[in-house]
Amino acid sequence: MRASRLEVIERIILTLWVGALWAIGYLAVPLLFSGLDDRRLAGELAGEMFKAVGYVGLVSGIILLVTAVIMAPRRWLRQWRNGVLIGMLALIAIGLFGLQPYMQELKAQGLVPGSIQAAQFGKLHGVSSGLYLINSLMGLVLVIFGTRPQPSTWR
Repeated sequence: MRASRLEVIERIILTLWVGALWAIGYLAVPLLFSGLDDRRLAGELAGEMFKAVGYVGLVSGIILLVTAVIMAPRRWLRQWRNGVLIGMLALIAIGLFGLQPYMQELKAQGLVPGSIQAAQFGKLHGVSSGLYLINSLMGLVLVIFGTRPQPSTWR
């Protein structure tokens, strides 16, 4: 009974996390840029939304890994889904603690079109977008294929 409750909690957390990834990245942010005339304001709001969904991802991923350890203390590393979770957490950490602070620093210096800062920001933005896409797809894989096997099927 305990395992089934944990599975339900896992599914809810995963659904909220991946749903937030998709809703923010592919619905809310594009609507910001198409609906606001001030691109700088849209960018600032988008950055805050991405930061928030990043922290949601960190908390969710950690909770999901903890439940994996609780459910299979000796086998949790052998399950492919946990490798995907660890990969997703790594991508979030790179974005939140590596790319985003550097991008903020560049924006603070001023992003004059054609400047070195603007070029660097553009490259980092491209990398960040790519990591976000990979994370979104990894989350989708977990939602579609990531149902935890029953204990009797673990080897």
